[in-house]
Parts: sequence; structure tokens; C-alpha cells
Amino acid sequence: MVAHTWSVNSSSSAFPHGADGSAEDPLAPPGSSGLSRTGHSVVAVCLGFILFFGCFNNLLVLFVFARFRSLWTPINVVLLNISASDMLVCVFGTPFSFASSLYGRWLLGQHGCEWYGFANSLFGIVSLVSLSVLSYERYVAVLRATKPDTSDFRKAWRCVACTWLYSLVWTLPPFLGWSKRQQ
Repeated sequence: MVAHTWSVNSSSSAFPHGADGSAEDPLAPPGSSGLSRTGHSVVAVCLGFILFFGCFNNLLVLFVFARFRSLWTPINVVLLNISASDMLVCVFGTPFSFASSLYGRWLLGQHGCEWYGFANSLFGIVSLVSLSVLSYERYVAVLRATKPDTSDFRKAWRCVACTWLYSLVWTLPPFLGWSKRQQ
């Protein structure tokens, strides 16, 4: 859970009286001062760039793949999966961080925080595992001096499905309450 990272200070914290109603946020590190208004503005500007360019560039990649069917090769299916998962991070994660940075506090409460952590973890792990699959495929292609098999879409789609399943295995249990802190 990332709620403790949004505890800024006593005047604008995500938990004005702490997560459990006490005067201090028990999840915040002792002596943490948080970000100033300027710090939040700088973070918001950076997140705005990430939001705009992440959406624009990933939409461009998805458009190019949709427009030119000749790009549909098994290895490019994995690249398409990376672009799709990155696009989903831009749509389901970055706007919440951006808005919260603009206001200097977390805006979506406990359930929004849990959703934010789940979505960013899910899509981020999909992207990272897809990069690992891509790296392994390139490694195998370099070791084999023969012509690569460009017709095995079934294997590529199976790899894509496995990246999503693997990511769900690691992100769904905490989202459903496994290892949740008791209050």
C-alpha cells in the first residue's frame, strides 16, 4: 500500500489525524517533512509530461501496429504488449498521481490508494516481464544462426498471456487483502 507516501505534513496530509485517528500518521517515517508546495508542483509538471508523452507515444505505437499489418510478427506481439501495458499505466495510474500532486495530497482515499497500487503494479510487472521475454527471445535468436521462425504466433500469444497471468499472481492477492495491516 502506498498511502504512507502521500502523508505530507499536518496541514495537508492524506491522513489529517493519522490512519488510525491519532494525531500523527503511524505509517509516515519519523521526522519526515514531506514536500513543499513547490515540490508538489515540480512533481505535477513531471507527471504531466509523463502522462502526455506516455499516452501520445504509446497511442502512436498502437496506431502504427493497427495501420501496418506487415508489422505483425511474433516478436512484435511482445512489443505490442509492452506498449499496451505502458499505455494502461498512463491511463490508470499517472492521472491519479498528477491530480494528487496538483492538490498536494492524496485525493482518492483508501480504496483509491489500493486500486492505484494494484493497477500500477499489475501493468508495471507485465511490462517488465514482457521485456524479459523479449530479451530472452533475442538471446536465443543470437545463439541460433539459422533464420528465426516468424510464423509462430501461438507461442508469442502464449508468452503474452503468461506475462499477464504472472503479474496477476503477484498483484491480486495483496489487492484482495492478503497481508493487509490490521487496524
